[in-house]
Amino acid sequence: MVVGSLTVECDVVVIGSGPGGYIAAIRAAQFGKDVIVIEKEKKVGGVCLNKGCIPTKAIITSSNYYNILSQLEHMGISAKDVNVDIDKMREWKDNIVSKLELGIRGLFKKYGIELIQGNASFKTKHELNVFGQSDVNTIKFKNAIIATGSLPIKIPNVEFDNNKIITSDEVFKLENIPKKIVIIGGGYIGTEMGTVYGKLGSEVHILEGGSRLISILDSEIVEVMAKEISKFNVTSHFNSLAKSAKIQGDKVVIEYSEHGSDQTIECDKLLVVVGRKPNSGDLNLDKVGIELTPKGFINVDTQMRTNLEHIYAIGDVVPGPMLAHKATREAKIAAENACGENSFMTNKVIPSVVYNDPEIASVGLTKDEAEDKGYEVICEKFPYSALGRAQMFEKTSGFVKIIADKKTKLILGVHMVGPHVSENIAEATLAIEMSATLDDVANIIHPHPTVSEGIGEASELALGKSVNIYREPKHD
Repeated sequence: MVVGSLTVECDVVVIGSGPGGYIAAIRAAQFGKDVIVIEKEKKVGGVCLNKGCIPTKAIITSSNYYNILSQLEHMGISAKDVNVDIDKMREWKDNIVSKLELGIRGLFKKYGIELIQGNASFKTKHELNVFGQSDVNTIKFKNAIIATGSLPIKIPNVEFDNNKIITSDEVFKLENIPKKIVIIGGGYIGTEMGTVYGKLGSEVHILEGGSRLISILDSEIVEVMAKEISKFNVTSHFNSLAKSAKIQGDKVVIEYSEHGSDQTIECDKLLVVVGRKPNSGDLNLDKVGIELTPKGFINVDTQMRTNLEHIYAIGDVVPGPMLAHKATREAKIAAENACGENSFMTNKVIPSVVYNDPEIASVGLTKDEAEDKGYEVICEKFPYSALGRAQMFEKTSGFVKIIADKKTKLILGVHMVGPHVSENIAEATLAIEMSATLDDVANIIHPHPTVSEGIGEASELALGKSVNIYREPKHD
């Protein structure tokens, strides 16, 4: 058999095996469809599993443990000679990734999903060209789901060598802990990586072009986080724009402007995380007439359909926040419609989480956004300093902020900063999705002592009924 000589047919072909692609493939297979997945990398799971969400949060977890161990003397716990073995840390992280990757492969096998390693591009509206190690070079399909994800954005005058000047794709190869690292970009990834390296002992400098970190989230929760991470040897430089970066000897020299003044800083490693862009450029979409936005995203409707009825797109390659859980939801919608169902992306909100120390989490409208939409709002903050469980974690600088419509008491947004808020934001998301009011959430019995009590307490505070925060009694 000549390699690359086969043409195969299927009901549904999925391009990409990330948190959108592999979920779409499994959901289609659950409907009894013949499914093929094309993945250009050797491993399935996409950036999220292999380079992003999972390895990032794994290393955040281990760096948190290391940091905590050095601060337990006052609790009666003495942990002496605590050291970081970077090779074992990397091995532990890789083992988690490997287990999850094998899990996806196992599900593919059980559902009879064929996996082909290679690059795909559209040949016709019902055919794909495949370039890779497989004997298959053409796939004829009834329906296609594009789940090709995103790529790191690169900046002018910065040449990446994947060693000293890197993107988020290389950040956790973890060959060593740099003495000094500069991070260009103060968003989700930049602040998370800054916290990790700061806790592991690096001197960290974040160059952020705007006036604050993570500008897309509620400013008050970000402010608390920004203040706390500065304790981990992280220095943030605002209104700072990188002009160039060059490797000189064993150092990287960065030229940048800070508030309009030219500056120079050198470091052992430079991480550039200024955002990501849709990975749509190599699919030959123009040949079949699939419509794109000016920024290269694929236009889709609420059923995740492109302008071609039998071709769908999901995840980072379509408009909206680049979040794995968004891609997963979209995957189920697209796959169900490709299998003849009538599903819609009707979710009101998508939660966001940043795994810093403290964590921050957000869902729904901010106060300003709610007022801009014409709501007269109630906005209250319940401080974690009044929460017993937060006292035990010694993470009391945070709070739960709740925004509601003053007239109907309908919950419009919840924004949190503090311990384990990544686990608690789902309750707020459910409340907004189900059009819950402040009374609905306040009347739920939250277990005590837990951090989740903060949501109920914030609701009571917004209703003027808090028994844990003093308010002047009302008199008739």
